[in-house]
Amino acid sequence: MATSRAQFLKEFFKRGNKVGSVAPSGRFLIRKMLKGLDFQQASVVVELGPGDGCITRELIGKIGPQTKLFVFEMNETFVTQFLDFQDPRVVVVCDSAENVGKHLAAQGITQVDYVISSLPLTLFPVELKTNIIREVHGLLRPGGILRQYQYSTTAMKLLKAFFGKVKLDYTPFNIPPAFVYSCTK
Repeated sequence: MATSRAQFLKEFFKRGNKVGSVAPSGRFLIRKMLKGLDFQQASVVVELGPGDGCITRELIGKIGPQTKLFVFEMNETFVTQFLDFQDPRVVVVCDSAENVGKHLAAQGITQVDYVISSLPLTLFPVELKTNIIREVHGLLRPGGILRQYQYSTTAMKLLKAFFGKVKLDYTPFNIPPAFVYSCTK
């Protein structure tokens, strides 16, 4: 884990505008991100911006035997060093979250149950983050949920523009403390 943290920090300083934190998510944040979602019954789950895969590993332990988990990470270092899971349910895609629909359509998938996102939306240009949230909203089935964490509440306006129901929670026991958005389609 120390190697993972060191590599994460190195990537943050190298690509700070695309790596949103100096450290991977802590256990309290991971629990809050996955709490109350029925991954066993889900058909398709998407994770955006997994970084070193700390949330991904928890997801793999929670998804059902028939659930497909698509993981989108555009940092090649993270993909090659941390995201090789050797699990037939998991598909890792090295591309922008903006292209998630294209990749899923190629697999014949038009709807997903849940999207778990660690994307640093506050660091993205307005057009990019709007395109990503629009893409996610379009892919979620009715009643599907986007779970997104951020280190501020500035994403609320954007998320409310697409989702009728947005709940905000806070995780003080994370470095840094984080806000968790739960957005229902």
